[in-house]
Amino acid sequence: MASANDMKAANATYEGFVNLVKWATPIICVLAFVVVLVIQ
Repeated sequence: MASANDMKAANATYEGFVNLVKWATPIICVLAFVVVLVIQ
């Protein structure tokens, strides 16, 4: 079983990844929309 320190580090890494995805997804969608508008 992982030690408590390893679990704290893993949780921090996971939370950072989830926050990155929360911010990156809308930004990527907006950029894709702009590209589609430019192409047309």
